[in-house]
Amino acid sequence: MENNTPAEKRILSVDVLRGFDMFWLVGGTGIALALVKLAGGWVQDLFLPQLDHAEWIGFTFYDLIFPLFEFVMGMSLVFSLSKILRNDGKMAAYKRLLRRFLLLYLLGFIYYGGFSNSWPDIRLLGVLQRLAFTYLFAGMLYIHLEIKWLALVSILILIGNWILFCFVPVPDTGMVSLTPESNWAQYVDVQFLPGKKNGPKGMWDILGILGTLPATVSCLLGVFAAKILRNDKWVENQRVKYLLMGGLALIVVGLLWSFHFPIIKKIWSSTYVLIGGGLSLLLMGLFYYLIDVKGYRKWTPMFVWIGVNPITIYMARNLIDFGGISKKLAGGNVAGLLSEPWAYLLLTSVSMALSLVIVWFLYNRKIFIKV
Repeated sequence: MENNTPAEKRILSVDVLRGFDMFWLVGGTGIALALVKLAGGWVQDLFLPQLDHAEWIGFTFYDLIFPLFEFVMGMSLVFSLSKILRNDGKMAAYKRLLRRFLLLYLLGFIYYGGFSNSWPDIRLLGVLQRLAFTYLFAGMLYIHLEIKWLALVSILILIGNWILFCFVPVPDTGMVSLTPESNWAQYVDVQFLPGKKNGPKGMWDILGILGTLPATVSCLLGVFAAKILRNDKWVENQRVKYLLMGGLALIVVGLLWSFHFPIIKKIWSSTYVLIGGGLSLLLMGLFYYLIDVKGYRKWTPMFVWIGVNPITIYMARNLIDFGGISKKLAGGNVAGLLSEPWAYLLLTSVSMALSLVIVWFLYNRKIFIKV
């Protein structure tokens, strides 16, 4: 993506944050899991639950990965579409939107075995498909609406989501319900979503139809963050302040609201949007301050390699058996000499290293595969 301020200065922290987010999906979580198990005791009790999704209600570190990517995608949307709108107009921006939507959806279709499985064992909505739809919807809104109207639309979506889930009875039950077995997201997907249902007990798709709109708000929060960074009326420290203040405000509102509307990732509840978006703003503010304001960049190269080719390495991890390759390189007698946590750490580290070799090679050859 073309991450440019009005002065056409690249904001490195955006690439780093995107790479930091993807790091946990391409091996970082496995390494952290092994280290936590090796530490044992209170460290394991404290951090182990954070390396997996909340079973239903709640929020863990691992629950941040998806909304953070939505957030960064929203930022990239501003950086790329603003230039197209300025130079070529709305029609060119729409062409960009539709092209990326189709490519992202096609990649998601491939990722979930769309060409290798037979119907109905094909998942029509998954991670990449949701990214495709939210990018399309957020982009359309960005093309036509000023920032104040984008904020209003976001608020209305979150309130509407709350009213539906917390005040409207689920059909065929006569009750308002937020259980995994009975809620509006589950009902809509079972009724209207064809293909494979990859939800709890195979009943419904946790990345289904209804969650797409609040997930679009997660993307729009990235649009607001990009607008803060692109505002040349503010000095750098002011941008940091507004990012951090905005993040804290969203978290406070989300926590207070959660007393009535629980934080539930699997339905992308409004409170989940606010908590995930608030943490994303805090991370963006911190990364921007450290990297672009203070110039602390020695720790960033690995994340930049990943961050400039995120979809490439995400697809590669699906198409290439990194785990199998790591076992061939470090399994057998090598891993057998170690106890289980150490062996697992070795294998996950090798798998991670293979991923880094790929993105390092692409980066050094200036190959940036954009969707």
